[in-house]
Amino acid sequence: MRVKLYKGSASVVGRKSPNSLYSEKVVTFEDDAGAYDQKDAAGFIKLNALRLRLLARQGKD
Repeated sequence: MRVKLYKGSASVVGRKSPNSLYSEKVVTFEDDAGAYDQKDAAGFIKLNALRLRLLARQGKD
């Protein structure tokens, strides 16, 4: 872990682990060898918007 120290404060500015799940091969939306499917976004957006739909429904009562 890299830490930046400045006038009494400490900030983490980097991390490294041999067990990391991050892979530069799959973080792109272009040439990712099929790791990302555009259809997945629709379900994510709908699920993420659920709280907004519920909030709107509460306001109508």
